[in-house]
Amino acid sequence: MQSSLEIKNLQLFREDKLLLQLDEQIEGGDILTIMGPSGSGKSSLLNWMTGTLPSGLSATGEVWLHGQNISHLPAHLRHIGVLYQDALLFSHLSVAGNIAFAMPKGNKKQRFEQIADTLEQVGLAGMENRHPDSLSGGQQARVALLRTLLSQPKAILLDEPFSKLDSQLRAETQQLVFSQIRQHKLPTIMVTHDHSDAEAANGKIVRL
Repeated sequence: MQSSLEIKNLQLFREDKLLLQLDEQIEGGDILTIMGPSGSGKSSLLNWMTGTLPSGLSATGEVWLHGQNISHLPAHLRHIGVLYQDALLFSHLSVAGNIAFAMPKGNKKQRFEQIADTLEQVGLAGMENRHPDSLSGGQQARVALLRTLLSQPKAILLDEPFSKLDSQLRAETQQLVFSQIRQHKLPTIMVTHDHSDAEAANGKIVRL
């Protein structure tokens, strides 16, 4: 059964000022793009959805995932994956170690085989033992994507994930990320201020 992600009656405040209101449902494999200038509450929206809203901000409303209200669950139990503009790879772990870190516990050999298979699918065959600092920006972005996907999230949030890539690499990485999201049928929200991201996502756009 594919997931759906629903934001019900969200009102997000900075102190007493209303930053944004949102009421949206995203089906599995669909990408909702939220565009707006800096300070419009885009990243705060993602923080609210993952249960990590910083002090000074407050919200009313609910997040529903897969028919369950997850608004009051701690962040680690929400099963929402996040891709940021920085790959945020651990420099003390290998490529395989970075991906394995987020995976559900299980048979070590099977997990390593799964990592090797997925690295091959994204053009990184044989790089299991590479140090993340030795990878290009595009390679790091792909490892970050695999780490998120293999953590088996039920939804994905994208926080300006392509903003640090040059234009050709940006287009390639967009295509890879969006095709994986559709293949895994994950409901997705992307925040960006770049029109090329919104066009490549080919879904509904909300402008703040």
